[in-house]
Amino acid sequence: MRSTILKAAPGAEELIGYQMPAYRLQGVLVYFAGYKGHIGFYPTGSGIAAFKKELSVYKGAKGSVQFPLDKPLPVSLITKIVKLRVKENLEKAKEKELKKASAKKSATKKAVAKKTAAKKNAK
Repeated sequence: MRSTILKAAPGAEELIGYQMPAYRLQGVLVYFAGYKGHIGFYPTGSGIAAFKKELSVYKGAKGSVQFPLDKPLPVSLITKIVKLRVKENLEKAKEKELKKASAKKSATKKAVAKKTAAKKNAK
């Protein structure tokens, strides 16, 4: 599971979250954990929703899926899900940066307008 996630998300940082292995790249990508009869995979709701049809053969919930231990891991499906999560996180980070830049630009314009008005009033 680890190597599959790292191949799909080069540069992702490994960490422990909710007492499970997790991977972060501009935000958390996925979590996973081993249990008695399955591996729990937690790619958030969007990761599950995007691959609902493919995941329908497994037990799961809104943000999780259970891969049984007696069957091979669906490596290509896990790879697709992780790549989707990388794309989502990178897009979110880009939007956040654009908003931040826009807010900074707006604040600069307001400061310039305030200075200009102050100069006019001083005359």
